[in-house]
Amino acid sequence: MKTWITNTAQLNTNALRADALAIAEAAYNAIDTDAVIRSRLVLTGHQLSVQGKTYNLSAFSKIKVLGFGKASCKAVETLESLLKERISEGVAIDIRPGTCDIVSVEKGTHPRPSPENVAATERIVNMAKDKSDNELYIIVVSGGGSSLLCWPMDECEQGGRLYDDFTRVGGTINEMDLVRKHISQVKGGGLAALLYPATVIGLVFCDVPGDFFEYVASGPTYYDASTVADAQAVLNKYGLSGYTLNETPKDKKFFENVCNVEVISNTAALDAMAAEAHRLGYKPVNVGKSLYEHPAKLLERMYRESGANTAVIAGGEPSFPISRTGGKGGRCQYVALEALKNIKEGEVLLAFASDGRDNSDSAGAIADRETLAKSKAKNLSIEESLESLNTYNFLESTGDMLYTGATDANVSDLFLLLKR
Repeated sequence: MKTWITNTAQLNTNALRADALAIAEAAYNAIDTDAVIRSRLVLTGHQLSVQGKTYNLSAFSKIKVLGFGKASCKAVETLESLLKERISEGVAIDIRPGTCDIVSVEKGTHPRPSPENVAATERIVNMAKDKSDNELYIIVVSGGGSSLLCWPMDECEQGGRLYDDFTRVGGTINEMDLVRKHISQVKGGGLAALLYPATVIGLVFCDVPGDFFEYVASGPTYYDASTVADAQAVLNKYGLSGYTLNETPKDKKFFENVCNVEVISNTAALDAMAAEAHRLGYKPVNVGKSLYEHPAKLLERMYRESGANTAVIAGGEPSFPISRTGGKGGRCQYVALEALKNIKEGEVLLAFASDGRDNSDSAGAIADRETLAKSKAKNLSIEESLESLNTYNFLESTGDMLYTGATDANVSDLFLLLKR
């Protein structure tokens, strides 16, 4: 098994912390992009088996690979190692540039789209338009793809504004993705329509809490039943205006040759956390995998289930309106700092991002009475740091940040409340 947390030696100051870090390591190993692809795809001669369905690769004139999202670079590397010279060409867009032999991996921006994303997506669009009916396209669809896959330029302009608007009003990711489908020509099944009648295998890495695979990257390879009216209703709910909406492809023939494979989600991470907690002698309690509530509400939910020798686990993306600019930190750091208000002796709270990037170079943070003692010694204010959204500096000062670097995976934020 890999070791993902790079500063374990600094964080591992007591037995409870050691157990919490071991449980986090189990989560990261469960969603290892390279490992999960190799477990889903089996190549025997010319036969490629993908979760029970077999493709005769010799029957296709060309095999091409497309990808977008935070898992795409690593996934493409693995696909190249599996399929080797069978791949003729491909394009992927990630938050980091790749070094693949055949597929060109472009670097894009996240969470806001940019002209760079549009230029990279144009290469995907042109390849899709140039397809033939006897070609096979393997498409890596992963979290972050909603901003990285962006076409045309009008979507880029509207998408950036939509992200800022939703950050301000506190809308859910599902609601934002629904609107994204209707300002795009490639989301909401648009890419599948462009690729028709070629054969498509969609390898979907779900970052949307609740296992909503069809919402990942706003569903470019899935049939979309939502309408312009649905998208407008979301905008009306939050008093947002000035968006130009279009309908997604509704002819189901575009999806006849598409097989979307549900590769991984935060369910796998939470199951691994529960198994490791049980191995360490705790009673695991899963309070939910799709929690979007305010960090304080999330912690209330977790504390209700906490007791002696329990490991309360949860997954999701806590949300709250952002009414000010400035400050540094992400959702996980905010949850950790919120937990410090009521943390008791014999408890530890660990909040961490599965992609290793909690809106910063930190993956998240650990919080316990040690953290509280260090913060008091340094005269740090929990309330002021939460109010100013400057959680990063607080937790960096106490030395309680969790670091992994980019994990090349993305399934949601993960939370653990451990008690002996």
